[in-house]
Amino acid sequence: MFRIHLILIFFYSLIASAQETRTDLQNWYFIDASKSMNIDGMFPATVPGVVHTDLMDLYEGAFDFYKNNNENSEKAKWFESQNWIYSTSFEMKESEIVNKNIELVFEGLDTYADVYLNDSLILRADNMFRTWIIPVQNSLQIGTNILEVHFTSPLNYHKEKIKNAPYKLPSGNETGKIQVSAYTRKAAYQFGWDFGPRFVTCGIWRPCYLRTWNNARLKSFVAVTKSINTTDKTAEMEFCFTLEDDDSIYGNHDFLFLGERLAIDFASWPYTELRFKINLENVKFWNPNGNGAQNLYKENFVVKNAQGDIVLEDTVTFGVRTIELINEPDEIGTSFYFNVNGKPVFIKGANYIPQDLFLPRVTNEQTLRLLTQVKDANMNMIRVWGGGIYESDYFYSVCDSLGIMVWQDFMFANSMYPNDAAFHESVAHEVEDNVIRLRNHPCIALWCGNNEIEVAWNNWGWQKQFGYSKKDSTEIWENYKHIFEEIIPEKLFWHDPDRPYIPSSPQSNWGTKENFNHGAMHYWGVWHGKEDLDSFKTNVGRFMVEYGIQSYPLEEWLKPTIANHIDPNDPVFKNLQKSYIGDVLIKKEIQNYFGDLENFSDWLFASQYIQSHRLAAPHCMGTMFWQLNDCWPGASWSVIDYYGNEKIAYTEIKNQFSPIIAIIDTTNNEFSVIVQSEIPFEGKMMLYFYDALDNMSKPIKIIDTKFSTNTLVSIKVISLKLKKYLSKLSASPRFINIRITNKEDELYFEDNFYYSKLRIDEVY
Repeated sequence: MFRIHLILIFFYSLIASAQETRTDLQNWYFIDASKSMNIDGMFPATVPGVVHTDLMDLYEGAFDFYKNNNENSEKAKWFESQNWIYSTSFEMKESEIVNKNIELVFEGLDTYADVYLNDSLILRADNMFRTWIIPVQNSLQIGTNILEVHFTSPLNYHKEKIKNAPYKLPSGNETGKIQVSAYTRKAAYQFGWDFGPRFVTCGIWRPCYLRTWNNARLKSFVAVTKSINTTDKTAEMEFCFTLEDDDSIYGNHDFLFLGERLAIDFASWPYTELRFKINLENVKFWNPNGNGAQNLYKENFVVKNAQGDIVLEDTVTFGVRTIELINEPDEIGTSFYFNVNGKPVFIKGANYIPQDLFLPRVTNEQTLRLLTQVKDANMNMIRVWGGGIYESDYFYSVCDSLGIMVWQDFMFANSMYPNDAAFHESVAHEVEDNVIRLRNHPCIALWCGNNEIEVAWNNWGWQKQFGYSKKDSTEIWENYKHIFEEIIPEKLFWHDPDRPYIPSSPQSNWGTKENFNHGAMHYWGVWHGKEDLDSFKTNVGRFMVEYGIQSYPLEEWLKPTIANHIDPNDPVFKNLQKSYIGDVLIKKEIQNYFGDLENFSDWLFASQYIQSHRLAAPHCMGTMFWQLNDCWPGASWSVIDYYGNEKIAYTEIKNQFSPIIAIIDTTNNEFSVIVQSEIPFEGKMMLYFYDALDNMSKPIKIIDTKFSTNTLVSIKVISLKLKKYLSKLSASPRFINIRITNKEDELYFEDNFYYSKLRIDEVY
């Protein structure tokens, strides 16, 4: 059934081993670092956590998350400019210290932290996105052990460096006088963005624990699908197991996996790599949502010594699938689409941002709910945006199980970065850590170097804005290329060479019409360009990575947080809007579609209704709107609010992301109905014209027609001269109900098209 070939490949992937024991460190305390370090004067802390949430837990009303989030407030400035100390103690018995391998693991430190164990400095951390593993056998003592983490504010850490820098670096959407985000390997959105406020956090933001192991363990595993035959249900797989051992295991052993036996020699210490190919038969493939089942293999492996004793046993999980990015010149311009398991797949998705401003508050239950909403809306991809974080292992495991492919940005967004060796080294370790951690997930479809940096450098006028000399510009741009065209690709070459990588998104700027024929596009003509919503119909690129228009949560969703401030003139409500454009475009489109609205609750509702009109239809090989979710309950482009409520646009997306859809177009004095299908289809379309905004009355006209279509094509099913056709109707149509059924009369698609502009009282 299996044929094995030894080959040379280099892969790693962290997986918890059955040979390990883990002890979470609890009973933490914290204090302002300017205070005297005395346990009696310290306050209880939560780990994982950040100082903002610890202070909110400690002092009710000391920090009002929703009302006092202006970055210019004295309270906000104080929070982000303080240094903090976290401390805990734990007991070690003599029987525990004799373990050969004892590691202190921080899965996340935010961000500049000196770690002391029993007064000895054991770590200097400088990157929020890294996992820190410190061998501590020689630092532990029998009895009580004291662990301290001293955090330095990024503002304090970089103050002198920025003051003495030869030039200023663009720093994303960062607010505040001292802009340090470009220098700090930390989630960029926490320094302020146009969808949320500024909260520069610090703390032990992911789990911290002691880990012990003896003899041997599985350090890493990866499975790579080299080729498949979906007809024969076969696949050629590459596997790599990296085993870590101490000096108690050596010599020849037997390795058993998938019914095969291989010889393994533990002569090299501490790592032994076993690399081989297997041809699988009767394969159950992993598929994106809407294209088949999400099959995953869960297989045991065993290592036995010469006497037949088991020295290591564990379980690995993998999926069998191929993903190829086709990004090359064609007859139109430059293509950008994905082949999955040998077939082109139309991408339907959204941009994902972190689910909270204070990351440790996000639960697995929240993540599962949100990603289930993604699946239920017929999406097959999300983009983990580069201004946030590399998400948790649980996040990607849920994406695996639901068939949600992930466009994974590296965490760089809208900034240029310092040109120094220490920064480059930190980036290299960050990339290696996260590629190794994530690459075995079948959901990961693409690595992308950064968000909008290349298009910004070429089109946003940074050189003039920051007064760069020719020498400055050359140095900054060469440093950009070093990070995104050398450091990151080199790490991918060694650790994940088979997955697609692009240095930056977008690949073309929306300001030029010709660019809509080339590659990935962020279209912000509507919103930043202040164009009308109708521009979405005509400005469509080859692959739409970002586009959108803002809306507000409904009044009932805002009441739990700002119940007494839901008024357009209230400063607390005004502070929910973080975009420099403000509410200008929302107001314009509400006026266009609804007229004057005196009731503010109606205005909030209308903001969601006009938002849904952007989702006319996908016209290229991928559409990923901005944005899926929120990190707080403010104004944003999201279709799911901070509390998980689905806005009106979510329902529209769910409908428009169906496998087969119908679009009505009334431009050029023509009434047309266009069908787009991802599947071969044969059935009929029915149009019901109504002269009222409901379908309770008898329709004034019915059109019934049969049609058929192939995969990934658009066809015009109905085409009529608009004025001539309307003159024949007995009344003026207010809305049209569209239904598509197959030959067995099973409903595949239904939508309503509102022919005239709406009044808010008629929509309710």
